[in-house]
Amino acid sequence: MKTPNLEQILSRVIDLAKQTGATAAEASIGAGAGFSVTARMGEAETVEHQRDKGLNITCYVNRRKGSASSTDFSDEAILETVRAACTIASHTSEDEYAGLIDPQYMAKQIPDLDLYHPWDITPEQAIHLAIECENTARAADKRITNSEGATVHSYSGNHFYANSHGFIGGWNWSSHSIDCSVIAEQDGMMQRDGWYSKKRDHTELESVRTIAETAAARAVQKLGSRKLSTLSVPVIFEASLASSLFSSFIGAIAGGAQYRKSTFLLDKAGSQIFPDFININERPHIRKGSGSAPFDNDGMATQDRTLINKGVLQGYVLSAYSARKLGLAPTGNAGGVHNLIIETGQQDLDALLKTMNRGLLITDLIGFGVNQVTGDYSRGASGFWVENGEIQYPVEEITVAGNLIEMYRQILAIGKDVDTRRNILTGSVLIENMTVAGN
Repeated sequence: MKTPNLEQILSRVIDLAKQTGATAAEASIGAGAGFSVTARMGEAETVEHQRDKGLNITCYVNRRKGSASSTDFSDEAILETVRAACTIASHTSEDEYAGLIDPQYMAKQIPDLDLYHPWDITPEQAIHLAIECENTARAADKRITNSEGATVHSYSGNHFYANSHGFIGGWNWSSHSIDCSVIAEQDGMMQRDGWYSKKRDHTELESVRTIAETAAARAVQKLGSRKLSTLSVPVIFEASLASSLFSSFIGAIAGGAQYRKSTFLLDKAGSQIFPDFININERPHIRKGSGSAPFDNDGMATQDRTLINKGVLQGYVLSAYSARKLGLAPTGNAGGVHNLIIETGQQDLDALLKTMNRGLLITDLIGFGVNQVTGDYSRGASGFWVENGEIQYPVEEITVAGNLIEMYRQILAIGKDVDTRRNILTGSVLIENMTVAGN
């Protein structure tokens, strides 16, 4: 994908901002294209083509800030957008913490993280792949009676950032996925489930057969689901769901939550948050990583970092703005974390079930019942009841509840069955005790 034109646009934007009266300016630009196709019941159902582009400009007039955006890259539109950002800045209140990140934090080198792997596949070929995936899933078990379809998605784009410190840089990226969801039926009862694979490089996607057969097996396993009475038991969050526990953790230690005092982990740097066997690291430069980035949204170089060492919180995740508000140094996290690695133990999921002995394996969560201020946690769930370390039967229409402060402290083990499809990489998580509300 050719990119010099986007860099030229950014250079022009910064120059125009200075000419229009900005004392400092920054801008980001991106463009990309792709498509997704969905097949259902053996036939193509939808074909969607995507072509996106966008330009975001922020102008600073001393400590006043104004932002504007455009999807039109013509000279006239760019000039109007710069003028709009500067006009807004001239009318806003002063903010002593506003402004570009200090120059010493800017990325000096931009490593190639191998994030760009375009997929040379036509929509017609993708349709055949989606049909094959869905047909394989429907044929995997006679109890699969219906389908929500299989989707093949491919997208490639780029991202560039520049500011008036003289910095300009960016990278190309790609993302590809195959997703399948089917419905199983038995004795008049129906259950749905699915599976997907997502990678930067399409050659690393799971096979269509694996995705299809996994989707079918997960749907069939839910048949005959029962309800539970209310009780307090150990709980395992399957790896595909466990990342949400650590997403709440990141939200709680984000600079914005800290300076607004709207977090259950307020001022907890240096405190024991997790058991001492837990270490959490940020690794922004993993090749082909879903969250890899050479610099953050402020242009600050990303770097390896330990957030939790032996259960103790080492620091917060900060942008330039939130760092100034807190009187701390920025951490390269404007826009979020980049590849959060939760160190795992030696147990796979089967071994975790045996360690738990009796309790609940959660494989699906419903809704978002997390209070980031208090840490209170309550979400609808479904999964499997476990006795003597073995799955006994599926369960549904239950609620799991607790408080994240206690849930983190009560983590007994993290499995080695890491889900690599997300920015947060973790295995299944065993928690000592939670309230499970049923009938």
